[in-house]
Amino acid sequence: MGGFFGVVSKEDCVLDVYFGTDYHSHLGTSRGGLAFWSGSGFKRSIHNIENIQFRAKFDAEIPKIKGNMGIGCISDTDPQPLTVRSHLGHYAISTVGRINNLNELTERAFTRQNVHFLETNQGHINPTELVSVMIDQEQSFKDGLLKAQDLIEGSCSILLLTPDGIYAARDKWGRTPLVVGKKDGAYCVAFESCTFANLGYVFDYELGPGEIVLITEDGVQKVAPPRAQMKICAFLWVYYGYPSSTYSGMNVEVMRYRNGAALARNDGIDIDMVAGIPDSGVGHAIGYSNESRIPFGRPFIKYTPTWSRSFMPQDQKVRNLVARMKLMPIPELVAKKRLLFCDDSIVRGTQMRETVDLLYQCNASEVHVRSACPPIVHGCKYLNFSASRSHMDLATRQSILELEGHEPDSLQAYCDPSTAKYQAMVEHIGKKLNFSSLKYQTIHDMVDAIGIGAENICTYCWTGKE
Repeated sequence: MGGFFGVVSKEDCVLDVYFGTDYHSHLGTSRGGLAFWSGSGFKRSIHNIENIQFRAKFDAEIPKIKGNMGIGCISDTDPQPLTVRSHLGHYAISTVGRINNLNELTERAFTRQNVHFLETNQGHINPTELVSVMIDQEQSFKDGLLKAQDLIEGSCSILLLTPDGIYAARDKWGRTPLVVGKKDGAYCVAFESCTFANLGYVFDYELGPGEIVLITEDGVQKVAPPRAQMKICAFLWVYYGYPSSTYSGMNVEVMRYRNGAALARNDGIDIDMVAGIPDSGVGHAIGYSNESRIPFGRPFIKYTPTWSRSFMPQDQKVRNLVARMKLMPIPELVAKKRLLFCDDSIVRGTQMRETVDLLYQCNASEVHVRSACPPIVHGCKYLNFSASRSHMDLATRQSILELEGHEPDSLQAYCDPSTAKYQAMVEHIGKKLNFSSLKYQTIHDMVDAIGIGAENICTYCWTGKE
C-alpha cells in the first residue's frame, strides 16, 4: 500500500509535513521520505523504516530543514519522493498504488532513445520514476498527469511538488482517497483525513476519481475534472483505513460499528464474551457487542512498546512470529469462557489459528470467529497491500483445492453464500483453523455498512468481478 501527505503554506511547514506523513505509517512498511521546496531548491531525505519507526529516522534531521512547501511518503515498496529536473521544471514526486503494466510502459518509454531508468539493487525499476518519465513526455504537468492516469493499469494517485504548488491527482477509478484540508495560511493534501485535526486543519475538499487539482497557499485550483465512475476499495473501511479517517462521507470506525452490528443480527450463537482481534477487528467487535448485548471484553492485550508496527517485517514466517508475540492473553478472562472474536478478514489464516490455539491453552471452552468481510477468494490486483500474496496462499483457495482435488474452472459458487460449495468451504476452513464455528460477513451487509452505494465500491477480491 503506502500513503502520502503534502502541505503548501505561507510559513514554514516542515513540522506539519513531518507529523502528517508519520500519521500514514500504518499504510507502509518499507521506506519513508520527505521533500521540501526552500525557494531555491529541494531538500530531500529517504530512510529505510522496515525495522524502526518513521519518526526515529527523521527526528534529528527536522530542525535542520526549512521550507513552506513539502511532501512526505510512507512507501510499502520503493524509495520516494523522487526529485526530478526536466523540461517541465524542477519537481518532487510521490505515488501510491500499483502499476500492473510496468514492463509494458517501460518498453513504451524506451521508444524515445533518450530515456533511461536507474535500477534498484534488485534490478527493478522504481514505479514512481516510471510515472515521472511518462509525465515528462508531455508538454505540461496537467497533460502528463492525465497521460499517466490513462496508461496505467491498476491504480496510481500522485503528489507532484513544484515551485508553484502541489499537483494532486487521484487515481482514475478513485480506489484510494485523496483529501484536502485547510487552516489559516496553509493547505494540506492527504491519503488519510485523520491527519487533519491534531495539525489544526479542517476538511476542505475530497478529490473525485481521476480528478487533478493544483494546491497553492491561496487555495485549490481545479486542473482536470473528476471522472464519472468510482471504485474505491472496500478494505479501506474493513481493514487498513485508520479508525478516525473518513472517506466519501463515511467514517471508518462508524462503518465498523455498523458492520459488526450486521454480523450480530445474522448470528444466534450462545457465548459469554465478544472480542476483537487488535487493532482493526476491535471496531467490528464493539458493533457486534452493542447489537447483541453480549459483553465486550479484551481477553488478550496487544503489546505495542516494541512491536508497534503491525505488518513488519516482510518475511511471512517472521511476521507470524511477531503477530503471536504481540498478543498477550489474560487467562483469568479466558478460562472456561465461550468466546467470539471478530477479525477484519481471514487471509491465510495462519495467525488466527495460532491465536485460537493460544486461547485453548488458556482453557477457553469455545472460540468462535466472525470475519468482518466475505471470504477472500481473489488476490487484489489493484493495490499493493496484498501484492506479495499468491492466490494459492489464501485460506479459501487452499480449501477449495483440498475439497475439489484441483483448481475448478469457475470460483463463482464459492463466492455465493447460498451454494453448497460455499458452505463446504467455510466449514472446511473453520475445522482446519480449529474454530468452534466460523461465519463470514455477506457482501450485501458489508456494502450496506459502508453506505455509499455498491456501484462506487470495488469488491473484486470477494466477487472476482471488476
